[in-house]
Amino acid sequence: MATIPSLPSRDDVARIARSTTDITGQLLDTAGNLTRIAVNTFDPRDGSGAEVLRVLRETTAELAEASASPQAQEAFYRMVDTLTRLGTSGAPLAVHPVSEPARALLTALGDSLLPLLDAVEPAVEEAAEALGELVDASSPLLPAAAGAAAGTLLVLAPVIRAAADVLRESSPELRRIADALTSALAPLLPLQVAFAERAAGAGAGVVRAVVPPLADLTEVAAAGFRAGRPLLIAGEEMVVSGLEQLQPLLLASAGWAGRVARAASVRVAAAVSPTTPTAVVVTTTPR
Repeated sequence: MATIPSLPSRDDVARIARSTTDITGQLLDTAGNLTRIAVNTFDPRDGSGAEVLRVLRETTAELAEASASPQAQEAFYRMVDTLTRLGTSGAPLAVHPVSEPARALLTALGDSLLPLLDAVEPAVEEAAEALGELVDASSPLLPAAAGAAAGTLLVLAPVIRAAADVLRESSPELRRIADALTSALAPLLPLQVAFAERAAGAGAGVVRAVVPPLADLTEVAAAGFRAGRPLLIAGEEMVVSGLEQLQPLLLASAGWAGRVARAASVRVAAAVSPTTPTAVVVTTTPR
């Protein structure tokens, strides 16, 4: 049996009343501000209301004049004609016999994909978060990449424009090629359909024969993987330990290579421009 809820205390009633009063006061203040704005806008004494009405009348007259022009009427007719054509061409698709199997297919795909999406949702969220961190970390490289992409597009623009001009000039030849391909491939389509049906039947038989042995092989491989998991973990531990031991050597090598590259760049710059009045040559001794 459900318990009867307790009545609110006097403090709760007072708090609710104060909250209601505050909200009501805020609503009244907002309504007063809106009324004041409307009155100030349309007040005829300071001319603002007359100015607003004049602007509205002029705007309405200009819109009426623009819509009554022959160009606007023709544009409206074209819009209506386009919408009518879209409606008449798209309406039969909704009642076409193929629409029912298509809806059934989409429903089946949705029912099959929902559990998969629910299963991969945590991994997708984790990958998205990691990708966001990667983008934040590589943000200093983004301007350089954008500049390189812009330069590449600028270089490719003349090539694309020239290719478009060539294709536009060669449209009759392209039409002849398309007609020749169509006339050559059209007789082969029924034969290809027959071959596809035979291939589908043979492929289904092969899949039926291969799936049971593949399941057995997968079970054996999973058992072997479970048995060799300690060895795999030990190998991963050895690889990680080796990388940790090589890390100081790799850092030292990278620092040495950087110093050598800087010294070489300074020498090359001094050799290219020997007339510089104050040339500084930095020499480094490899460690």
